[in-house]
Amino acid sequence: MTMNETLMLLVVGAVGLVLGAVFFGGLWWTVRKGVSSPRPALWFVGSMLLRAGIVLAGFYCVGGGQWQRLFVCLLGFIIARFLVMRLTRAPLEHPNSHVQEASHAP
Repeated sequence: MTMNETLMLLVVGAVGLVLGAVFFGGLWWTVRKGVSSPRPALWFVGSMLLRAGIVLAGFYCVGGGQWQRLFVCLLGFIIARFLVMRLTRAPLEHPNSHVQEASHAP
């Protein structure tokens, strides 16, 4: 593998990360907006069409008919999924924060 091919795969992986961030970040944003909207179906359907269109066009442009590029782009996309999930999750409470200990045995 030449240096140019390696550099191209790194760029393709970065594009996959961006596409994944757009897709899953957009999903997170849509859920937050859609649940409080008077027309949630419009938000969810419109968002899905837009996000899927962007991702499919991105994969098509980046892939160039080479399975290696598509694979690396998909890896970046999947990594972005985990990053978005980690960044957007609700803060966890301490599991024992609501439990009071007994001061004596029954």
